[in-house]
Amino acid sequence: MSGRVTAVSSNGEYTFTKPNRDSVTLLAGLGVEGDVHAGVTVKHRSRIAQDPTQPNLRQVHLIHEELFAELGEAGFEVAPGQLGENVTTRGIDLLGLPTGTLLHLGDSAVVEVTGLRNPCVQIDRFQQGLLKRVVARDAAGDVVRKAGIMSVVREGGVVRPGDPIKTELPAEPHRPLRKV
Repeated sequence: MSGRVTAVSSNGEYTFTKPNRDSVTLLAGLGVEGDVHAGVTVKHRSRIAQDPTQPNLRQVHLIHEELFAELGEAGFEVAPGQLGENVTTRGIDLLGLPTGTLLHLGDSAVVEVTGLRNPCVQIDRFQQGLLKRVVARDAAGDVVRKAGIMSVVREGGVVRPGDPIKTELPAEPHRPLRKV
């Protein structure tokens, strides 16, 4: 399975959206250089309040661009970076990847998928009613989270829009993604 990076975003301040960049640099074990969520331990405010010594499993947030089209059909306008992601992708079923999948981004960067983003009320503050579109229930009544996946940086490198993405699945048995 392969795809492309369509946008990269980062922000050194705690804001919901992240401005698009010409490139971002991923730092092994840390995240996106200069991004407020980079670090070995948790950087999301709610997680810091729970336990600031937890490992940061949310160093790089990826969202599939196809979600924006789905949201557009429901009347929402969402562009890359506006949901706080660092890397926007096209052509890969991010939500269907197993935990531990390696994503090779561009020439040298590699991130390991740790789980699903757990969307929060900030999404409704961005656009009222959007949270119900990115968190839903399937036919069995199980919660479905659509707001992207989280990862940690295994190998650093520069990532740019247009870069290829190659997936490397972990050994079986595969573990489904859970919220992190």
